[in-house]
Amino acid sequence: MKKMKVMLVLSIVAAFIMVLSGPAFSTDANKININKASVEELTQLKRIGPKYAKRIIEYREKNEPFKAPEDIMKVKGIGEKTFELNKDLITVK
Repeated sequence: MKKMKVMLVLSIVAAFIMVLSGPAFSTDANKININKASVEELTQLKRIGPKYAKRIIEYREKNEPFKAPEDIMKVKGIGEKTFELNKDLITVK
């Protein structure tokens, strides 16, 4: 009985940690695909407003699709700081 209570508490603590960890446990299904996302979806990223969202879309239409999340830094005005804030939130698959 006591062992079951300990296991229950450990399970609750583990679940709580996973919830707080957020993007560390996210799957690609929860990420924003920068090759397919709309302006509205892209603006959910940190420091990405409509102006930069449109630049992302224009870049991928004029060039080729992004091959890696880091490629978002090829878009004018999006640098390393913005990438670092969003690297766990974006995908290219």
